[in-house]
Amino acid sequence: MSDLFATAPQAPLAEALRPKTLDEVVGQQHLLGPGKPLRLAFESKTPHSMILWGPPGVGKTTLARLMADAFDADFIALSAVFSGVKDIRAAVEQAELALAQRGRRTLLFVDEVHRFNKAQQDAFLPYVEQGLVTFVGATTENPSFEVNAALLSRAAVYVLKPLSAEELKALFDRAKARAFPELDFEAAAIERLIGHADGDARRLLNALETLCIAADAAGCRLVSADFLDQTLAADLRRFDKGGDAFYDQISALHKAVRGSCPDAALYWFCRMLDGGADPLYLARRIIRMASEDIGLADPRALSIALEAAQAYERLGSPEGELALANAVIYMAVAPKSNAGYVAYGAARRFVAQDQSRPVPEHLRNAPTKLMKELGFGRDYRYAHDEPDAYAAGENYFPLGMPKVSWYRPTPRGLEQKIGERLAHLARLDAEARKKKG
Repeated sequence: MSDLFATAPQAPLAEALRPKTLDEVVGQQHLLGPGKPLRLAFESKTPHSMILWGPPGVGKTTLARLMADAFDADFIALSAVFSGVKDIRAAVEQAELALAQRGRRTLLFVDEVHRFNKAQQDAFLPYVEQGLVTFVGATTENPSFEVNAALLSRAAVYVLKPLSAEELKALFDRAKARAFPELDFEAAAIERLIGHADGDARRLLNALETLCIAADAAGCRLVSADFLDQTLAADLRRFDKGGDAFYDQISALHKAVRGSCPDAALYWFCRMLDGGADPLYLARRIIRMASEDIGLADPRALSIALEAAQAYERLGSPEGELALANAVIYMAVAPKSNAGYVAYGAARRFVAQDQSRPVPEHLRNAPTKLMKELGFGRDYRYAHDEPDAYAAGENYFPLGMPKVSWYRPTPRGLEQKIGERLAHLARLDAEARKKKG
């Protein structure tokens, strides 16, 4: 197989295959297709500052380089991981020199811009406003949270998407034809490789290069799924424990449970485990689901969630994960009610805005003779001594407080019975008030 790598590029495959024209870019057709925003920007030859927001390996750096070519501008790249204000000043001086000596504009590309602090981000503002540089920032994090409002207001935000399986397959075919034409792949291996890439073009190409080097070393001309599994490290999905992917996935899990779809809930639960999420964090979220979305429609849900968390704490991984999975399924199929959640929120808001109303005297505790002489606890009706253990018509609110009805049981699960009980007590109250009145 010595001739297999005769045409292999010296540069890493991902760099060697970096698109040289806009038409070579795979993916992002919502931005680059005919009549779409970035395509129009390229065709107009009029640069503008922008933020490219998307996961790794979807073409942010490539698009910035192509823009510099399209706009006939010098290209300066900074990485927020390694650069500081001194590097920003040096880049600005270089841009000033290019404009003064050669009349050329500069496109300043800042990778991982979200890693710059406020002062570093502010350092770009005067030069962006002057038009000295066209600022292109790349970020994997939501710019709404990570980019200063002042800089954000001066830049258009374009959202780049992970590459689809079809787009990754097209990239695979192009790379194989150009770099490794003599190596064959089983269909299952290609499918596994695309799954491993997880929407990331760079990851696909790096994995392909690793596979081909391993195949050459092993004297192998056909890459099977088994050979791929043995060669590539364990999948590490696109999952950042502090980033957008993390919160997007936990949001999807919570909404699948709320929507009573156990299969989707299991999918997102397993996706998060596969990505390295802490199972105890997931356990806490399951407990939250039981309280927020199921509540008193099925009070067993909270007990099951707590017991699953306890089971995981005792067993650890992987045995304890099954208890959490069972809890996820139970939360998804349980009857749903957010009545308690809504009532609690409404009561908290009322108390936060209301005056400090005194406790009525008949509800006050009276452990001493003086307190009894002052009338504390007088006229209190002990519910257990009343018919049906209910003091019909009694008031438990502060005097003068407006009538409220925060808790409104749903007609689902146990709350249907609770609602019927409360309606019955309301009728007793009405009859008691009628007799008084």
